[in-house]
Amino acid sequence: MIRLLQKDNRVVKTMFAIIIGAACLSMVVYLVPGLYDGLYGSNSEVFATVRQPGWKGRLFGDSIEVTNKDISRLTQRLMQTQGYPAFYQPYVERQAQQLEIAWAAERQEAERLGLTVTDADVRAYLHEGQLGQILFPNGQFIGQDKYREFVQNQPQLQYPTTAEFERQIKEDVERQRLREFVTAGVTVSDNQVREEYRQQGTKVKIDYVTISPDSVAKDIAPTDSELRSFFDRNKARYEHAVPETRKISYVVVSQDAYPGGRPQVTDADLQAYYNAHKNEFKVEDQVKVRHILISVPQGADAKTDAAARAKAEDLLKKIKAGGDFAALAKANSDDPGSKASGGELGWVKKNGQMVPEFENAAMALAKGQVSGLVKTQFGYHIIQATDRQTAHTKSFDEVKDEIRPRVVQEKAGKVQAQFAQTLQAEAQKSGMEKTAAAHHLQVQTTDYLPESGTINGVTDSSAITAAAFQAKKGEIKTVTNPEGLALVQVVDIKPAHAPTFEEWKNNIANDYKQEQIPQMLMQRLNKVTELAKQTGSLKTAAAQLKLDVKTSDMVGKDGNVPELGLMSGPGAVAFTLPKGGVSDPITAGRNGAVLQVIDKQEPSAEEIAQNFEKTREALLGKKKDEVFGAYMGTVLDNYNKGGGIRYTKPQKKGNPLGM
Repeated sequence: MIRLLQKDNRVVKTMFAIIIGAACLSMVVYLVPGLYDGLYGSNSEVFATVRQPGWKGRLFGDSIEVTNKDISRLTQRLMQTQGYPAFYQPYVERQAQQLEIAWAAERQEAERLGLTVTDADVRAYLHEGQLGQILFPNGQFIGQDKYREFVQNQPQLQYPTTAEFERQIKEDVERQRLREFVTAGVTVSDNQVREEYRQQGTKVKIDYVTISPDSVAKDIAPTDSELRSFFDRNKARYEHAVPETRKISYVVVSQDAYPGGRPQVTDADLQAYYNAHKNEFKVEDQVKVRHILISVPQGADAKTDAAARAKAEDLLKKIKAGGDFAALAKANSDDPGSKASGGELGWVKKNGQMVPEFENAAMALAKGQVSGLVKTQFGYHIIQATDRQTAHTKSFDEVKDEIRPRVVQEKAGKVQAQFAQTLQAEAQKSGMEKTAAAHHLQVQTTDYLPESGTINGVTDSSAITAAAFQAKKGEIKTVTNPEGLALVQVVDIKPAHAPTFEEWKNNIANDYKQEQIPQMLMQRLNKVTELAKQTGSLKTAAAQLKLDVKTSDMVGKDGNVPELGLMSGPGAVAFTLPKGGVSDPITAGRNGAVLQVIDKQEPSAEEIAQNFEKTREALLGKKKDEVFGAYMGTVLDNYNKGGGIRYTKPQKKGNPLGM
């Protein structure tokens, strides 16, 4: 419900439509191979510059800078609008980089074609466009102060000034003009519209057989002779199959072995930390609330509004008569995000995260108090304050236990850093054995380990092995691990090498099977298809081949069939077949499949006519996306090859999440 109550939901949707409406398309068509192979500049605040390709662009063309600030801003927008978890940020940031580069190229193209946007065009857009009703109600400007407040109160858009806001509007309108220019001649015929809806509205019921790679693998039993032959043919593949291993000497130093033992923390230490970090313990004025929402759809008539209000008033009476607020919320609230938890929303602050009517009503409540009806753009709310905290700074006694582990960590970190430096210096001078003996410690030596290996007796040995595989033979390093510190030295290194047939036989057998599976899987699927077409029945073919047949419900292209997935994917072939038709083999995830249409329902002429204009609009938009995507794909390829994209730093290949 927090998102549902975000301030001025309609405005934010409008702005996202303007600013990142083309993001999904761009992420597909703009990922041109080699896009990141440009030259490099030196300004660390600028991610890249984009100019017209070729010598004319370098000599005479104006460049557009793509800044790291732009990329960060777009990354946050994409994270928020798509609801990505935090660990996706590196991947989303890469997408934002690609989008900003593409958008800069679009603006360069717009200027090349004379499609530039003036300040007067921006003012006209703000006055007459989608924002006109907000910024110019009844034709009157709301004033500079309110305009500034409107821009700054859109946290998702992250524009601190009206000038930056208008700059972005100008760029977006310019890019939109380019799109309109490129796609001006795109049309769709009436027959294409009818065929599009016929395909969209058609439903099928299918029998289908799936064969998994695992089931095929069970029947592959190569002889030793076949495996040896495979091994000999693929010697290059196994040249470094046995990974590099290293013998590692290490000394684990627990915190108890640090000079002076584990750090001791006094009340004076805690008080000093508290005094230096008081700002961290400030509590804002906030109220913990739950609510019941009786929704009113946008644009609802007076009768609908009155019915919602009457229902809300009836619930309010029950609450004031002693009714269980949480139970009434579970039974009646229209907020899916909080209904199951009895309407719980958590803490609300005076920070503009809620729509004003809700926020003002909630902040006015005392603990235990219930509001009257609160009308917002979402409907009628009843709010109850279950707790309240007035603005204050927590006292030292309140946070003393919270501070203690921080101070312990801080002290331990300082001691650890100093002791690590001392140990490494001694070990470099006197060797691991003498250094360990001088501090009553013991040197342990592993057998040869791969980089992914673990060391027995060490809680988490990953830091030790990682350091060892970054070091040269004989080099000594210090690392931190859960126990405290560790001294690490590489004793010996066995490089990656090719295995003998005998020691790698099991791996070779698995590789052999993986090579054979696709061919054998296709052979089986072809046999199923051939027999099903001969007999006219997939069930008959499956019975002869001892395969299971499954039957779907009646589904459209937006339906999902177990083991086949969405019918808009490989299973879409069913919509091109007549009733009784048998498909050729298809790939569904890891499995192969064959299907037969056992029933088919196409939309009537009346249904096609009723949905004609809506389908035309959607199909035309799709065609324009395809045309513009192809155009910009070519443009970006030319920019990249012609040196029109220059990067401040070299760009890494691949994506940061390995996806």
